[in-house]
Amino acid sequence: MKIGEQVHKIEPKLLILDRDGVINKDSDAFIKSADEWLPIAKSLDAIVRLNQAGILVGVATNQSGLSRKLFSRQALDEMHMKFKQMLALKNGHIDALVYCPHGPDDGCQCRKPKPGLYHQISEQLGQPLNKAIVIGDSLRDLQAAAKVHANPILVRTGKGTMAEQSGGLPPGTKIFDTLSAAVDAILPS
Repeated sequence: MKIGEQVHKIEPKLLILDRDGVINKDSDAFIKSADEWLPIAKSLDAIVRLNQAGILVGVATNQSGLSRKLFSRQALDEMHMKFKQMLALKNGHIDALVYCPHGPDDGCQCRKPKPGLYHQISEQLGQPLNKAIVIGDSLRDLQAAAKVHANPILVRTGKGTMAEQSGGLPPGTKIFDTLSAAVDAILPS
């Protein structure tokens, strides 16, 4: 798909975003504090535009740093509070935020690429997943989307370029440089 191409025939009521690498800058050393949580340019504005269009916005994020003891639940709560406050300053909000605290080998049902987090958002917001759009920067975000028949979008921020180059994206995956560019394509002009 070419950059800037419109995402046609999708009128989402629910859009689910990954956090690290989509909304905020990512780090191979994990985002461990509110000070390290820094939004990607125009990502918060993109969420505000979704809010203004009446689209419900959920955030689903793997946070294995908790099980690895790299940060505490309080630190994670502070990161999310900073995110929500920065968004509120722009008159924006998120409708649901869920996270998986487990490590890769814990065998839970919520860690992406399993779709448990997406099911939680669907239940909280009363919206079907098969009409939702999922935007992520990793293959596991999109694999979870495919499992619930949501519409996958890959952004090249965070680990997105590596995911694109590695191949194996679910059929129908659209690709954009940033969350802002993806939202441009989703929303009517």
